[in-house]
Parts: sequence; structure tokens; C-alpha cells
Amino acid sequence: MIEFRTLSDDHLDLAHSPLLRGALMTLQYAQENGAIGLTKTLAFKRVFVHWAVENFDWPGQSAEETFRYNKVVNEFEFPPLEVLHYLLIKLRLGRHFKDEFKLTKQGAELAQAPGELFAALIPFFVLNTDHASYARFDENPIGTWDVWLNVINVEADRGVSERALYAAFYGEAHDWDNAGWRKIAVFSSCVLRPLEWAGLIVQVDEQREGKHLHHVFKTQLWRSAMKLDTDHLLQPIPVQ
Repeated sequence: MIEFRTLSDDHLDLAHSPLLRGALMTLQYAQENGAIGLTKTLAFKRVFVHWAVENFDWPGQSAEETFRYNKVVNEFEFPPLEVLHYLLIKLRLGRHFKDEFKLTKQGAELAQAPGELFAALIPFFVLNTDHASYARFDENPIGTWDVWLNVINVEADRGVSERALYAAFYGEAHDWDNAGWRKIAVFSSCVLRPLEWAGLIVQVDEQREGKHLHHVFKTQLWRSAMKLDTDHLLQPIPVQ
């Protein structure tokens, strides 16, 4: 069983979600400016793409890094915005009218309701989106969200390496330095990255003995928002 708890609009843990933050900013931008301009291919125009790059504060993709090699950035070159655009249309929070992106009535309402927007956006994004469609490899890992979330709930409660987490599902044979690297990359792109974009986990990088290691930790938003079958297996977190 996977259940997302209802959070109030002023719940502090909502701040952990980059996707929610980007959605709120996009909806509010459209609300304040009347619309967002679209290209002939129905992508957001560059003026808004640049604004989003500069203001979303996206983890692992700062504005400085994005503009270092590309002075002009299109929507498809900033994947978080491309995915968010798809979600807002799919959930009918916005619509394309002629050459503009305009808010629907529900989109206008949720632009001022972070808790309700989280409930509409994040479960759909995590559970019902084809994450391989915007990943490097057009393939999905074997498994289901029910299994992935319940295992990660326990394994990453105090932090776990990406390698050890992958091994908990698929065994010890695969690693970044052997033929199994592609399988790990697919798992990372289609399971870990969506959870990070949703704000439910963070990934911390470490250099050790010449190797680049990734560690996965649940955020406080995970603890506040998620209700899973394995919750009873968690150890209480000591209060300092």
C-alpha cells in the first residue's frame, strides 16, 4: 500500500520539493503575467525558460552551470521544466490556447494552495509518469513502486549508498565499473531521480579512494507525507 498524507498549505516540509516549488512558480508566473508564451512547437518560449533556470534553484543544475556552455536555453534543454510543462497540461492545471499557456480554473486555485498542489502533482508524477521518457536510456527497471518505496523506506532511513540500495533489489553483481553500470543508471534515472525531484529523498555525493559515490537519504518530507506498509520496521530517531 502506498498512501500520501494530506499536508496543510503552510506545512514546512513542502519546501523540500523542487518539483512543487517549480510548479508553484510556474503557475504564479502565468497568473501574474496573464499567460506564458509558447513556440510553434508548443514549448515554453526562451524568455520564460531562462527565468525558470534562474529562479527554480534546481538541485544539481544551477543557473550558472546551465548558462556556462549555453547562452540560449530551450525548454528541452532544461528537463525539469519540460516534465513540469507536461504534468501541468496532463493534470489540467494549464492549457494551450493559441500561442499561450494559460491557467485553468483549478490551476489558478492551486497556485495559492501548496498542500493541495502537492497532493495533485507529486503522487501522479512519481507513480504514473513514464520516467524513461526523459531519461538517457529508453528503458524501465524491473519492479513496482510498491516494492521500491517500501524497501527504500527502510534501507534509506539512516542513509544508504546507491550501490547498496540497488543491490537490495537486484543483487551484488552490478556496479558502475562493470557491465552492470547501465542497469544501475536506469534504476537511478527512473526511481531515484523522480524521488529526488519530488523532494522525498536527497542524494549526497562523496569522493572516496578515487571513486565517486552517491548516498541516498530520505527527507523530512518523506517522513511527513508517506505512509507505507514497512513503517512498522523503522527505528525511532533519537532526539538530540
